[in-house]
Amino acid sequence: MDIERNPVLVDKLASEYVLGTLRGGARRRFESLLRRHAELRQAVAEWQDRLHPMAQLAPAAQPSAAVWPAIEAQLGLHAKPQRKRSIWFELREDLSFWRGLGLVSTTAAIILTSLLLSKQELSVPAAPATSYIAMLSNDQAQPIAVVTGNAPGGQMVVKLVTPQVIAADKSLELWAVPKDGPPRSLGLLAADGSVTLALPANATPQTIPLLAVTLEPKGGSPNPNGPTGPIVFKGAWVQI
Repeated sequence: MDIERNPVLVDKLASEYVLGTLRGGARRRFESLLRRHAELRQAVAEWQDRLHPMAQLAPAAQPSAAVWPAIEAQLGLHAKPQRKRSIWFELREDLSFWRGLGLVSTTAAIILTSLLLSKQELSVPAAPATSYIAMLSNDQAQPIAVVTGNAPGGQMVVKLVTPQVIAADKSLELWAVPKDGPPRSLGLLAADGSVTLALPANATPQTIPLLAVTLEPKGGSPNPNGPTGPIVFKGAWVQI
């Protein structure tokens, strides 16, 4: 199968690769395809650009003192006198680092090209726009959707990382869950792909700390005061 002719599969594999859920032989085959297909490299770079900012939000964690000895035992490593190694040996040994650096460079090149094509002359940079992001996961902590919001633009984009299969008489509905009061509907989602919704002016992490998606009857919840179906995935709404 020519993977370049299947954009849905390309996007799915790229998202799983960046999230780290693509493992084993599947991950090795995907890395092999990366070297031959520019479309795959661009898709991976785009997903890195979307998801890597979330890593800055994670609190620092100190691993247990037993972690590294356990890793060494599993890999069969033994303490040996260190010998001076050439820089070429170091480069070949740390292939994963250089692959990652190449993907980051691709992302930077895409961003730079977009800026050059969209602006014909230099201008005074505008103040950074306030942005929000949420990773929505199911009960098994599997990432299902990424939500990004732009306050000045008044829009939010919901991108499903894992397409959902729902019955024809059902709809997925996104809700803002405030600190106090009932949830507020933000709109219906596509079961596969992305959708752009209006971002309310007061939909900040301070007033709405959580976003949730419920499974509702076709067209959305019949109850104007809140959801009627079960929560299928949810996540914290944070500012970046």
